Formats: sequence, C-alpha cells, structure tokens
Amino acid sequence: MLLKSIRHSLDELINLLDQLSDHEYSKSCQALSNATIGEHTRHILEMFQCLENGYNLGILNYDNRERNYRIQTETKFAKQRIVEIKTGLKSENKIMYLEQLIDELSIRIQSSYYRELLYNLEHCIHHQALIKVAVLQFDNISINENFGVARSTIEYRKQCVQ
Repeated sequence: MLLKSIRHSLDELINLLDQLSDHEYSKSCQALSNATIGEHTRHILEMFQCLENGYNLGILNYDNRERNYRIQTETKFAKQRIVEIKTGLKSENKIMYLEQLIDELSIRIQSSYYRELLYNLEHCIHHQALIKVAVLQFDNISINENFGVARSTIEYRKQCVQ
C-alpha cells in the first residue's frame, strides 16, 4: 500500500508537469516567497533520490542532495527523474541509518527503508500542498482536489460525508 501511495503521488506530479510549460514551471510565486513549482518539485525528487542512493549501503543523508538545476527548470527532465524514482522503489524493507549534521555535530540514528519511504511520501504531499498554492496563479491548470492533501485527511473527509 505504501509503494502504491507513493506512485500515486508521483503520478499526480507528472500529470501536473504535463500541463506546465518550462516557463510556468520555473516562474516565481509571490505567495511562496518567490519560490517556483520547479524548486519544490526538485526538493521532493532529490529526497527520494537520496533514499534510493543510500539503500544498498544502508546509510542515508538527506543533506547530500544533488541540487540539480535542470530538475527545477525543465519539466521533461523532471518527469524522467520521477519515472526513475518510481522504477527504483524497493519492495524489501531493511534497517537503515539516517545521518545528519546538527550544530556541527554528526548524528546517526537507526531507521528503516519503509519508515523513510513514509517520511518521503508525507514530505512529497506537504510540498504538493505548497505547489497547489503556486498553481492558483494559472487559469489553464487542472489538478485533483486531493493533490497535496494527506491520505489521513482524505480518509477523514470520506468518513464525515457518510
């Protein structure tokens, strides 16, 4: 179910990118402190890439992102990265170690691949909610009403309707 939810969120992102020109994708949005849809997309994708890159060794550091400018400026390139991420998702859970530098002190804590996948899904949804704000500046873009909405919120809303 987790992998299915991740693929769904990434497919929603592809659907959005299919509707945007590179200019729209990299246009600043005042409501997002002049950030762009592309910058938020890059951030989402590079977190997934960090997880995939750390899988074999079992060590993950989200600070070591590539920060690839092409992901945030070229929709076609970003969509290719999304397809690679979806293809690279592993079905086998395993122990992993999360490393991070905090106040010049390196820490390492135990986690797991599935725990980090869940974190990345929630992180993706959070940034999709921000992207949704930027999409409001365009009249020609159509996104699902649940784009950027947490799965638990969607389920809660369904229960309220019943």
